[in-house]
Amino acid sequence: MPSPATTPAATPPPRWAVWAAHATTLVVLPSGLWRIALALGHPAGYTTEGFADFQSLDAKLWLLTLSVVSELLALLTLGLVRPWGETLPRWIPYVGGRVIPTRPVVVTAGLGALALTALWANIPWWWTYPHENMTDTGNLIVGILYQPLVLWGPLLAAVTLSYHRRRTRQRTTA
Repeated sequence: MPSPATTPAATPPPRWAVWAAHATTLVVLPSGLWRIALALGHPAGYTTEGFADFQSLDAKLWLLTLSVVSELLALLTLGLVRPWGETLPRWIPYVGGRVIPTRPVVVTAGLGALALTALWANIPWWWTYPHENMTDTGNLIVGILYQPLVLWGPLLAAVTLSYHRRRTRQRTTA
């Protein structure tokens, strides 16, 4: 019989946590799509002079990388409400089928939630900062596209707390 510390939680996540985990992928999407538009050569709200900074190959690669990595990190939140976030899938060589320890997941996700909350805390005041290299319409649209990022950290924190409660509750009742 496996020890309680290695038994994955059999309790399903609450519906709100599943919705919140999926929402994290959606709050990252608008800004990522905007950066991809920039990388593909659309000025996306910049003036001609401002857009010139995004024409180099390095800038385009950075924009694409940032967009993809951001979305992949947001997708990791789904692991907090899916079975693969508790037990590694069997198809993974050497480690497949092993239970993922709760504490490292909670610490990593919790630190990520704090970092994201701090990183995007000033976004609600986007329009109070000068953006000389953007058109007025571009400034408005980009501000709107970045506003959902304010929710990323708090959503991740809520889902992490749910994961922690579910996993530790299972361990104490086993």
